[in-house]
Amino acid sequence: MAEEEKKQRLILLQKIYIKDLSFESPNSPDVFTGGQWSPKTDLNLRSSHSAVRDDIHEVILTITVNAKHENKTLFLVEVQQAGLFQIAGYSKEEFEAIVGTFCPNTLFPYAREAVAGIVAKGGFPEFLLQPINFDALYAESRKQAQAQAEAQAAAGNGGAETSH
Repeated sequence: MAEEEKKQRLILLQKIYIKDLSFESPNSPDVFTGGQWSPKTDLNLRSSHSAVRDDIHEVILTITVNAKHENKTLFLVEVQQAGLFQIAGYSKEEFEAIVGTFCPNTLFPYAREAVAGIVAKGGFPEFLLQPINFDALYAESRKQAQAQAEAQAAAGNGGAETSH
């Protein structure tokens, strides 16, 4: 523990890049000639991380937007905005919070710009993703994980194995 406290705490952004970007408008050009439409959009967010080497970690923020009108897809866009972060000197809990909140917060503006740009290039009106509170999302995911662990532990009393 004392050795961990002596370790210098460090978070450095090494690189930001698009890992994957896809855009589909399966019903064009019909969607542009059908008159007025008010799309319903579904937004899906997820993030993941993996160690690259030593204290360098790749964090990937994946954003998927599906815009539909009357059950017809107007456009579907998915971006995997990635970054390399050097993270050192933190406890496991602190590290998880950093890759669950700080890193996605850092990547989000770049992903937001990529989504807006590709939607505009697809011929659609300006599309802006609203700000996202990654701290609240992380807290909610921790609560859900805790509830699942408690449910598994309660179910595990019947002889099932659980690992933590």
